[in-house]
This record gives sequence, C-alpha cells and structure tokens, in this order.
Amino acid sequence: MSKSISKSERTKQFIVERTAPIFNEKGFAGTSLSDLEKATGLTKGSIYGNFENKDEVALAAFDYNFNRVTEYIKKQILATDNSIERLLVYPKVYRDFLKIPFLKPGCPILNTSTEADDTHPKLREKAANALAFWKTSIENQIKRGIQRGEIKEETNPAEFAIILLSLIEGSIMQAKVTGKPTELIIAMNFLEKLINDLKT
Repeated sequence: MSKSISKSERTKQFIVERTAPIFNEKGFAGTSLSDLEKATGLTKGSIYGNFENKDEVALAAFDYNFNRVTEYIKKQILATDNSIERLLVYPKVYRDFLKIPFLKPGCPILNTSTEADDTHPKLREKAANALAFWKTSIENQIKRGIQRGEIKEETNPAEFAIILLSLIEGSIMQAKVTGKPTELIIAMNFLEKLINDLKT
C-alpha cells in the first residue's frame, strides 16, 4: 500500500518539477494544458489523475519555485556568521540572477503577484505569504545584527526590509522587461552601499 502512495507522490513531484519553470516564465494564464503535457511527457489524464486541476498544479509549482530560491539564498547566508555579510548575499545573488538558470525567468513572487492580483485569489495569497516570509527573514537578520553589535542600533528592521525588497523586485522587473542587467547592477550596487552603511 505504502509503495503505491510513494509512486503517486513521485509522479506528483515529477509534474511539479517539470512544470514549475513554465508557470514561472509564462504565468498561470499563459501556461496551457499542452505546455504541461509537453513538459512532462504525460497525458491530460495522467496529470489530472495526480492533480485536481491546473490551479492545483500552479499552486504546487509556486511553492516549488519559491522554495528553490529560498534554499539557494539560505545556503549562502548560512555560509557566513557576520550579519552584514549575510545581508550582502542578496545583492550578490540578484546581481547575477539573469545568469542563474532557475532564476532567469524572474522572481516567483513578482511574477505571480503581478498576474494573480484579482484573477487568482489562492495564488495571490501564496505570493503574499511568501513576501511576508521573506520580509520577516530579512528583519530577523537585521535584529540579529543589532544584538551582535554588527549593525547600528538605530536601524529600523521593518523599514530596511521593505527598501531591500523594493530595490530587488523593482530592478528585476526592469531587467526582465529590457533583457539587460544595467538597472539591476545599478540597484544592487546601491543596495550593497546601503547594507555596508548599516555597519557599526
């Protein structure tokens, strides 16, 4: 019995892994059933035998895309103990995002939120929760830095997190539209300076 559950879980995971980049690149509305069939090599029946509908695949794909980005950044953050160096991971990663294959289609939060604002409340909720999670993790890094005496005491964690997120998301949007990293590099250099200015 448990063997059939694990096979079904494996198939679901396979579908999500194959379709996640397409959803991130084309969006929910732009991704068709034939895109899903092409990416997985499975029939409509096989896909919908594992997921109720396209919505369910899209929600799982969003989680997969967001977790992939989160794990990638987390690994680099945990490689250093210093709070400033941890924050500098963000401009370092996003400066090169057009060169990182799974980041190239853009940030899943940005891609999903711009599309799903009114048309897809469940996807919008996932994007909002992901954004809140990201914001909280940045705030926590700043609070930790203040406690460790590495970041100026007067730094407002919530304020800085909003500015950091805005610079990243705004410059990614510009880089995606133009296909050039110019604005992204300028914004990430500026963010790097802002982070270094937090030092005690």
